[in-house]
Amino acid sequence: MVWIQSLWLQARTVQPITYSEFQGYLKDGKIEEISILASHIEGTFKQPLPDGRTRFVAVRVDPELARDLAQYNVKFAGVVQSRLLHDILSWVVPAVAFFAIWLYFMRRFAEKQGLGGGFLTIGKSKAKVYMESDTKVTFEDVAGVDEAKEELREVVGFLKDPQRYSRLGGRVPKGVLLVGPPGTGKTLLARAVAGEAGVPFLSINGSEFVEMFVGVGAARVRDLFEQARTRAPCIIFIDELDALGRARGAYGLGGHDEKEQTLNQLLSEMDGFDPSMGVVLLSATNRPEILDPALLRAGRFDRQVLVDRPDKKGRVQILNVHLKKVKLRHDIDPEQIAALTPGFSGADLANLVNEAALLATRRGADAVAPEDFTGAVERIVAGLEKKSRILNPTERRIVAYHEMGHALVAMSLPGSDPVHKISIIPRGVGALGYTIQRPTEDRFLMTRAELESKMTVLMGGRASEQVVFGHFSTGAADDLAKVTDIARSMAMRFGMVDKLGHVTYEPERPAFINIPGMVPGPREFSEDTAREIDCAVRDIVTRAFDRAITILTEKRSLLEQGAQLLLQKETLAEEDLRALREA
Repeated sequence: MVWIQSLWLQARTVQPITYSEFQGYLKDGKIEEISILASHIEGTFKQPLPDGRTRFVAVRVDPELARDLAQYNVKFAGVVQSRLLHDILSWVVPAVAFFAIWLYFMRRFAEKQGLGGGFLTIGKSKAKVYMESDTKVTFEDVAGVDEAKEELREVVGFLKDPQRYSRLGGRVPKGVLLVGPPGTGKTLLARAVAGEAGVPFLSINGSEFVEMFVGVGAARVRDLFEQARTRAPCIIFIDELDALGRARGAYGLGGHDEKEQTLNQLLSEMDGFDPSMGVVLLSATNRPEILDPALLRAGRFDRQVLVDRPDKKGRVQILNVHLKKVKLRHDIDPEQIAALTPGFSGADLANLVNEAALLATRRGADAVAPEDFTGAVERIVAGLEKKSRILNPTERRIVAYHEMGHALVAMSLPGSDPVHKISIIPRGVGALGYTIQRPTEDRFLMTRAELESKMTVLMGGRASEQVVFGHFSTGAADDLAKVTDIARSMAMRFGMVDKLGHVTYEPERPAFINIPGMVPGPREFSEDTAREIDCAVRDIVTRAFDRAITILTEKRSLLEQGAQLLLQKETLAEEDLRALREA
């Protein structure tokens, strides 16, 4: 419109003339007709002028213009200037432009907030739909969870051949709940089920149901199941179910109506759909203890599948999957790497392989070597190496004796895990040194004697400071916290103190997420019992410390040799410790 306006103005533009020229042309009889406006005069010539002009414009300056025109017999007429186009361009067009810009940004905002194309689609499900060719994940890509895969093969079989599984009257579970710690592969396992069955996969997070408007979550649940029915056979996967299915009435003051309505709608939909249609609901959570009991009852989530942290054999399988993606040196042994990573989840192992590859790249190597995996374990467990943190000679000496105390006590106690590496290079936020032990096997139960040995190893650093320097430092803060936690668990959870009896005084901790510093529940024992618990914890820790003092006093010469060697090399490997012990 601006371009059209400029063309129109150019077409209407005429070089203005002075009023004296106008009078001259008027006397000469060259003017055919004129138009009188409020401020100026427009007209045309009878014949084009030598320069080609046929029209003219003159500013009106003489109030007696009409008398002059009448004297020379020139026709004239008053013209009222129209301002319609000017008003449209100056008022309507800017308003329309600003409204269009506002509407564009509002639609973009609505899309980013998950409102679809606008408020009319606010109740639509935001589930991501992966068709058969999009999933590209099978059971071959999931390692270390063989039991969970076997449980889910029935679901795959039902989706592929429903008649075979229903010929005896059986039915596939309506819902399958995958429970386990974070990073163990629950989401990957659900996608593998869809990839194996070759059916559409509708994936959504539990938090995406809940919005600020009451009733939106329930509408999205209805729309999700309606989409699933039209695509059957298919799989609905709801990740982080605890965001949606938390026990009703557990939200405190306010803000719970929307979540409860959404949960009620989910319960209703799970009761309403027929599993013979080929719609299977998979969900994953790492907090099953807070889910609503109505959600876990038979007929809704009929089956719970544990996806736990892998054992050593499982870690080897997971490592074999991820090691295919990097260039390895010939002497890489997945068994040794798995032995260094007890308690690692599948996500941790994938990160370990990536960190090792980055370390090898950083040092300019052609392939990833075993020392790169050791460095990656140290970086993940202890933190980034702080080369800029320079300790003074006194601090270095204290740290060396502290770490050597841990190692020497561990090597002296029967049944303790062998020491893999000692270092006095600072790492992470507060670690001035570290001692890494390599478990020989995965353990699921520990006796009282083994727990006491573990505490003795933890107290070895503080005991070494006492034996050598006769005083304590702040370097044992983390060791004391771990020892106190073990001793308190022995007294309050495991019933390992004779005076307290075979009684537990602490509620069960969360199965998969144990957050340090969580507010404990109400105390259900007397002040006398609390005093007995405090005394028992102190006695257990004191015995572990005295035992470490005894060991290090007997092996004082070996402690001195090891500390001096550590000060010289800064890092001692397993072979160095073996040579030191045999010397």
